[in-house]
Order: sequence, then C-alpha cells, then structure tokens
Amino acid sequence: MRTLIVFLTLSILAIHCGEQSVPTDLQSEEITYNADTLSMKGYIAYDAAVDGKRPGVLVVHEWWGHNAYARKRADMLARLGYVALAVDMYGDGKQADHPDDAMKFASHVMQNIDQAKIRFQAALEKLKTHPAVDPEKIAAIGYCFGGGIVLHMARMGVDLDGVVSFHGSIATGMPAEKDSVKAQILVCNGADDNFVTQEQIDTFKQEMENAGVKYQFISYPGAKHSFTNPDADLFGQKFKMPLAYNAEADNQSWQDMQAFLTSIFGNK
Repeated sequence: MRTLIVFLTLSILAIHCGEQSVPTDLQSEEITYNADTLSMKGYIAYDAAVDGKRPGVLVVHEWWGHNAYARKRADMLARLGYVALAVDMYGDGKQADHPDDAMKFASHVMQNIDQAKIRFQAALEKLKTHPAVDPEKIAAIGYCFGGGIVLHMARMGVDLDGVVSFHGSIATGMPAEKDSVKAQILVCNGADDNFVTQEQIDTFKQEMENAGVKYQFISYPGAKHSFTNPDADLFGQKFKMPLAYNAEADNQSWQDMQAFLTSIFGNK
C-alpha cells in the first residue's frame, strides 16, 4: 500500500508539472553557431535514452534574451522526448537586465525581420543536423517576444510543421498571404493580457482564415502577460509592469502545446 501511494503521488506531481516521466539520460550542451558573421549562443537538450530519431523543437526566448528560462523550457521538451534547441536571436548570447534594454534589443530584431529570419534559419539548420533529430519534423515555440518571432517566421513561409506562441505579440504589418504558411499554429494567450487587444485578436483570426492557415487560438481566463514565467511577479513589481505568473494557465497551456505537437508529429 505504501508503494502504491508513493507511485500515485509521483504520478500526480508529474501531471501537475505538465511533464512526462523524468528521462533516464537527459543530455544538454551549450553550442555556438553562426548567422552570417554573427556568433549565436544556443543550448541543446535531449534524452539520450530515447532510441532513434525524433522531432526537433526550437525555443525562442523572451525579450530578455537567451537565458535560464528558455533553457528550462528546452529541458522540459527533452523530457517529453523531443530534441530542443533554445536559440539566440540577439547574437553573442546577449541579455537585458532592464526593460529599456530589452525593448531596444527586441525592437532592433523586429524592425529587421529579414535579418531575424536569417538568425532563425541558422538555428533551424543547426537543429536539423543533430544526430537524434528527424529533420522532416520540426516545430518552434516562443515566449512573449519569442512568440511574436515564431508567428512571423510562419508568416514568412519558413518550413516548420507547427509553431506555438505563449503570451506573444500577434499584431503584424506583414500579414500572411494566401497559402504561404506551411506551419500549423497554436496561440496561447492570456485573456487579461493588457498588451493584446480584442481588435488585434479579431484581426489575427481574420488573417489566419484569409491565408488558409490551420490554427488554434486559446485564451486562458485571468491570465496576464508572461503568465508562464514564475519570475513574472518579480519582474512586474520591480519594473511596474502588468505581468503575473498564473500556474493554472501555465500548466494548461503546456498541456495544450503537448496535444498540438502530438497532432502534428503523430507518435514521434
């Protein structure tokens, strides 16, 4: 009976965290790759105990840059049986400690979207060369700034099976053209996110329908911007921004992402 109770407790904890069983051989590595002449700092994670090739997933960081949070999500994806690459969209692993700097870094990338595509494609090609990756099965997820990036990459026709945006920006000055988007799309949005308006949501949905995109748009009740990041409350208080962690929305959106990835990749 004691053994059964322990087993059930561990099972419940695994479900609560939105992850499957802990891998027996989680491997991770800091890597360097190039986008034109710019050196990019990445991080790859995978479970070496899983046999054969499997889908790869790119993880695009928040506007703070490639940091521990992006790597944490890469590790979580590895525990689900994927090979995950936390990418660097700023170059040289550059990070911001203040919203002013983060805004400058993020704005520079978004205002040079063709260069952003080059940086993203460099990470994509790097992931495809990993010996455990099936190069025909690739997706990308992103958080806040990263969510906007993966949506833009889908709009620009990058060859991805799917993209998932977590509390990312959805507005664009370059809407997707008819039949130009190869990826399926999942948007995980906070219903109380002050940075995403109802008008933007309506425009995004109309854009997707006009372009013939297979997409899902999920809004989580009570969730504010950055709802998946446990440090959101700290950042919100420190910088007086409308940010807040929401454990329920975090867990549910991770489950929704898992279902989405399973739907596009099958049984891996």
